[in-house]
Amino acid sequence: MRESVEERHKRLLRIVRERESVRVAELAAELGTSVETVRRDVTALADIGRVRRLHGSVAWPTAPLNARDSRLARKAPDPSPSGLLLGMVVPTASYFYQSVIRGAREAATAAGARLLVGITDYHRERDATQIRNMLEAGTNGLLLTPSWSVHGPNETDALQLAELAVPTVLVERRIPLGLPGANLDRAASDHAGGASMAVRHLAGLGHRRIALLSRNTHTWPHIRRGYQAAIDTLGLPDDDISSTTDPHGRYGEFDHHAERLTGLITSGEIRAALVHDDTDAANLLQWLLAQGVRVPEDFALVCYNDEIAALTDTPMTSVSPANHALGETAVKLLLRRIEDPGVEHSAVEWLPRLLVRKSCGAPEAAQLPSN
Repeated sequence: MRESVEERHKRLLRIVRERESVRVAELAAELGTSVETVRRDVTALADIGRVRRLHGSVAWPTAPLNARDSRLARKAPDPSPSGLLLGMVVPTASYFYQSVIRGAREAATAAGARLLVGITDYHRERDATQIRNMLEAGTNGLLLTPSWSVHGPNETDALQLAELAVPTVLVERRIPLGLPGANLDRAASDHAGGASMAVRHLAGLGHRRIALLSRNTHTWPHIRRGYQAAIDTLGLPDDDISSTTDPHGRYGEFDHHAERLTGLITSGEIRAALVHDDTDAANLLQWLLAQGVRVPEDFALVCYNDEIAALTDTPMTSVSPANHALGETAVKLLLRRIEDPGVEHSAVEWLPRLLVRKSCGAPEAAQLPSN
């Protein structure tokens, strides 16, 4: 059977991850395909940050650049008038950040700049390594999403960014007032506004008790803040049953809270919820169906994020952050800072959209088309 492109990509990624850096010709020989095919594969994977593309070779995103690769990255010819090289450090190249990276890359290309992407896999200690790699490669500015604690940076974390020698823009992160670097340019999603929008939508459908279920991620504090503001304004009880003790939430702990929510649903106490993220919401949807709970007839569901929300058996109403626009905005803020280091500092937030589908029980006329 002929190997699919996805299968070939998986083999390519496994080889690069094991060796950290490998020449394109060697990859082609090991994969049993042409050099031109490998170049196309590397280009596609590099565009979403899965690998780092260099002249004649490819490197794993978290691998430190050796002296040769650093030199090549600095001296590589620029196809654009600006000749700028931008660096982007993010915790992952998948899910939410895939669209953010794509938006940043398109904005950089449109401005005649190149974009290097480094991945930390949410390992806090890799932030410094990736930043150092970017600086050694000669980047003119940095877009950073540090893997701080969900509670934010400490003073040491903040000082490290405040003292960087190149212009820096934070993406989906902020440094609290009172810490060094609090005035760094930043671009983020208004997750609090998105959560508030979801609660108000469910309340508008007649629900007077609306649960919140989330893992303890970097996004949860903002979702919690928006949820709290909405229920306080509407005079609704606080039914937040999220996992708050473990960063990113252990699956067993989250499942415990999901079972608790199921109990509240079957007892008739709660008939609506906002669930972060849409992957967990999809799993909850299947769990509810197995328990004989019908969605939306017995229970209204809104999920946060829109990566797979439209693909479930019962398409899910979702809060959809403007990921692509977020990446574009971050690059534009960075280019502005590079052009004029003394320009006023900026903080830009994008309000998510509410995409109404079947799972919330809204009238069919208010729902998005099924396609």
